Amino acid sequence: MDNQGYDFLNKIYQDLHLSDEVMHTAKPSDNKNKKIAKYMERLDRITRMAFDSKRVTRLNDIDILKRLYYDRYVITEDNVPDAYFELQKKIALDRGMGHLEYTEEVKKQEIEHIISEQKLSLDNWIEYFASPDTDNYPTWFKYYAFQGMVKLGTYDKERGSFNRRTSSTVKPFIELDREALAFVYDAIIKEMSKEEIDDEELEKLINNGSFGKLYGYALRKVSEVKKDISSDEGIWKKYPRGSNPEILYNDIHGKRTGWCTAGGLETAKRHVEGGDFYVYFTKGSNGEYSEPRIAIRKEESKIAEIRGIGSQQNLESGMEKVVEKKLEEKDFPDRDIYKRKVEDMQMLTYIYTKWQNKGELTKEDLRFLYEIDREIMGFGWQKDPRIGEILKVRNNKKDLSLVLDCDESKIATTEKELNDEIVWYFGDIHSNLGNNQKLQLPKYVIGNVFLKLTTTEDVKLPEYISGYLGLIGLKSAKGLKLPKHIRGGLGLNWLTKVEGLELPEELEGDLLLDSLAVAYGLKLPKKLNGSLSLCNLITGRDLELPEYIEKNLDLSNLKAICNLKLPKYVGGTLNLDSLRSAEGLELPEYIGGGLSLRILTSVRGVKFPKHVDFLFLNKLTTAKGLELPEHIDSILNLPSLTSFEGAILPRTKEGRDNLLNAVKRNSYNSRELVSSLEQEYQKHPLEELYGSYKDVKRKHKGQI
Repeated sequence: MDNQGYDFLNKIYQDLHLSDEVMHTAKPSDNKNKKIAKYMERLDRITRMAFDSKRVTRLNDIDILKRLYYDRYVITEDNVPDAYFELQKKIALDRGMGHLEYTEEVKKQEIEHIISEQKLSLDNWIEYFASPDTDNYPTWFKYYAFQGMVKLGTYDKERGSFNRRTSSTVKPFIELDREALAFVYDAIIKEMSKEEIDDEELEKLINNGSFGKLYGYALRKVSEVKKDISSDEGIWKKYPRGSNPEILYNDIHGKRTGWCTAGGLETAKRHVEGGDFYVYFTKGSNGEYSEPRIAIRKEESKIAEIRGIGSQQNLESGMEKVVEKKLEEKDFPDRDIYKRKVEDMQMLTYIYTKWQNKGELTKEDLRFLYEIDREIMGFGWQKDPRIGEILKVRNNKKDLSLVLDCDESKIATTEKELNDEIVWYFGDIHSNLGNNQKLQLPKYVIGNVFLKLTTTEDVKLPEYISGYLGLIGLKSAKGLKLPKHIRGGLGLNWLTKVEGLELPEELEGDLLLDSLAVAYGLKLPKKLNGSLSLCNLITGRDLELPEYIEKNLDLSNLKAICNLKLPKYVGGTLNLDSLRSAEGLELPEYIGGGLSLRILTSVRGVKFPKHVDFLFLNKLTTAKGLELPEHIDSILNLPSLTSFEGAILPRTKEGRDNLLNAVKRNSYNSRELVSSLEQEYQKHPLEELYGSYKDVKRKHKGQI
């Protein structure tokens, strides 16, 4: 199918195979499709490196990748036409607002707003195509859709088509409709598979190849249908893993949910193959429970996502209680994180309803709304739009003055307002402190702080940051005094020397120390509610890791364990890809994500946790002494192994079925290996296994 995809691209972009970006990865002797294939592989690799959810997120890689797209596609200040401002003047006059004058300062602010909106709208597409939810789309289709999207201007509903985008277009990039996008993909795949398409117009559009025309057609097809969504009374319907995807697709297609599952049978098929799928239906105009309002998708035994039909796929107001009740069922053992989302959405609904009815918001309401103590968690792709809707029309300084018991004169909301009198800052700070440039930072920041600097001389950081702190370019911790409390993550990616480094007392997010080769003198917290990246660490000598890490632990360059004691609990993925010997290796009792040990040739004596998401043992050549986990959610990668002889097999039928499926799922494993495992099962009787990895998780969550 990929070759047909490359043919499709060559038909639309006839000189693509000769372009500089393609020839950068191809040989002149390669044929058209091979050149395109190499370029697609490179695009996919670069994107995965920045956004790979199985590793610690590289915020700076993501930022660099986005900036490349911004430079190419986002409007520049010089290209904003004067006609735009003339039009705004006319609109203001027509609305009775009088003659609007644009000073140079006001123009600059408006241009900054235009550029910011375009970046945010472009981010929606970049982040969606980089997310695991689009793994079912091949890279050639993502390229086709993205390249088509950046050429589209506004959508003309009367004509049912898009205007063409130019370098002076001021509007944001077009809205991402996942359902319509899946419709386009499904249609192209059907045409490639020579399936009959009972729609002459659609067939012509596919042959024409214009993404804009196909996407516009898809939007019309999934356009708003009449539905009664005034009631939350409904029923849940379960679509079991491995069931017929056409049933799910037919039940939700054309109901304008915005879910990609509803847009194409290919996407629905992938989702049902991955795990159970649940949809909550309320009554439609026909009196039947036919209107989808909530979707819960699982990957294996875990909740992958919960989506509603509100803006950005958030839950509608009042639907939180429906989800809360559903999550109490035994099918959802990982319900805890989603319970907090339910609680936050219930609180936001309460505040939003009060605000709509002109009610006065209390100090507690505002403290929650401004996310003073913690981030508001929701179910959608982006922050719930109701937050911005309320804050946009309020006097932020007045609100914060009440909440923080601070005079308004000591609160700033823009970097221009920063001076030595400012105590609180609301918003993000992005500053380059090179060339002896100085910035007066406030004592407290409600937001993120990104500083580009090479020395900490004359830099006094805030005492409290509610979001993320990134210190870009700083290589030495000498003289660095970090805030006492950072509620988000801490990025010290360039740091090569940690002598004198004192980490914050409170660090809720990720800790990124990507450049450290030796961590002598580094004192880490006992508990880390995020990920820890020490991806360049060669030796763990004299390093004490946290006992509890909520997300991922990246030790991908560690050569030997030595005396390094790994955490008891890693909630995400543990990467030990460069570990050469299993000597001294004592793995965590619980690993919630995957475990990667790509170059170990023997794991004799290694005790694996009872449960992992995936397990990579790429160089393992002998199964002697290999005692595998009882449960592997996705894949077990053993490409160098040909026999399971000598392995200690799971003791329950469920465990053995799971192991066999995990081996089969990875295409790199040989048929010989699968056959060997089946033969070993026949040799060894089953035993009953007591206890589970869930007990281990509860134990450590309660102790630490």
